[in-house]
Amino acid sequence: MLGLRLGQSREAIREVLCLGAHSDDIEIGCGGAILELAAAHPGLRVTWVVFSGNATRGAEARLAARRFLRDTESSRVVVRKQRDGFFPAQMTEIKEFFEQLKRTSTPDLIFTHYRHDRHQDHRTISDLTWNTFRNHLVLEYEIPKYDGDLGTPNVFVPVSRKAARRKVNDVCSIFKSQVGQHWFTPDLFLGLMRVRGIECCAEFAEAFYSRKAVLDTGGLTYNSRTHPRRRPAAR
Repeated sequence: MLGLRLGQSREAIREVLCLGAHSDDIEIGCGGAILELAAAHPGLRVTWVVFSGNATRGAEARLAARRFLRDTESSRVVVRKQRDGFFPAQMTEIKEFFEQLKRTSTPDLIFTHYRHDRHQDHRTISDLTWNTFRNHLVLEYEIPKYDGDLGTPNVFVPVSRKAARRKVNDVCSIFKSQVGQHWFTPDLFLGLMRVRGIECCAEFAEAFYSRKAVLDTGGLTYNSRTHPRRRPAAR
């Protein structure tokens, strides 16, 4: 498990897993964080999974993934064709894919949907993330929408002005199928990042929910396969 650390981090983030129910969820929820991580960790590897994407939406998802992941060392993009709005009824099929994913991905960090998101597809992906990856650092992102289910997140990733504007410009220029939706506007996406920035003393930020994390004080080491062990003393 990649834990929270007091002081300067000694270890780079090597692999990130991004999970989104629909085309554009990942970009809206954690696109800025991905841009900042790619800039800070040159060797970053990303697995990017979109669970619902028809021909048009799937093409948008692939283009957006290429745009957001262009500064990473390597990436794997998967766009599935689950039926939008019916994820709970497709639980077995989606769970079987999660089991395959667990065998091929060993992420240091996972981005997924907020567990208390009112959209049933979003909740399904969040629940299966926790059901499948039980010893990983999971950050749940937020999606602004009609349901008004934004809460009080407890983890913040400051996003530079350049990255914030790049995120919003890419989302609004790529996902043309969503143009005309009353909520799909640049000022909404930028405004939410501005609000979250205020909450963490930054100009812009993205916010997440962390339900379980390990605070590494420097005396113990952790990984996803063994119990913690004490670091050897320096000589």
